[in-house]
Amino acid sequence: MGRRIVIVGNGQVAAGAAATIDAADFVVRFNLSRNTGQSGTRTDAVAVCNTGRPANEMLDGPEWRESAPVRASREIWSVRDPEKFAGLRPQLAISHPELDDFCDDRTEGFARFAAESGKLHRIIPAAVHEAADTALAALGAGSYVVPSSGLVTLFHVLSAPEHSGSDIFLTGFSHEGWDGHPFAAERRLVAGLAAEGRLHLLASPSAPSQGT
Repeated sequence: MGRRIVIVGNGQVAAGAAATIDAADFVVRFNLSRNTGQSGTRTDAVAVCNTGRPANEMLDGPEWRESAPVRASREIWSVRDPEKFAGLRPQLAISHPELDDFCDDRTEGFARFAAESGKLHRIIPAAVHEAADTALAALGAGSYVVPSSGLVTLFHVLSAPEHSGSDIFLTGFSHEGWDGHPFAAERRLVAGLAAEGRLHLLASPSAPSQGT
């Protein structure tokens, strides 16, 4: 076994998984990380939706900033590349006019918070998002708005040089939620990556995901 990385979605995790998660070398959580405790407490990076309403909720109130996972983390990852989402805005204005604030960018706010808190801030590159899109298209994902933050983060960990050779584990991913994400195709994609040995799945009960 190499370095162990666990990516923890916001769904339920199996009983007993907390010890496995806390024993990892690097743990990534998402947004408000509401299952912390049940899923252990170790947090090295918090991956955030840095545009639209989720970003506003996190930056404009105290809950996210003062949460235990954010306090414990050493890194904040902005999942949505600002230039990529600026480019999406005109087409979404036509296809999904109800998402008028979806691409509103708050990346600078997360970067400022990270700097003030002594944390590293990373922006996951647009190329990672586009690699996820390509993989989903190969599975016939059909029409959707964007891949989930969980999938983009997974693709980042799979491709980032600093994580090369690591053993990657996923838990807390139910692949259910907002219909703008292609969750059925994401489930098939993750299962295929697991079958290829590129990641490992920690058993988790079926439960709706919350923001990944």
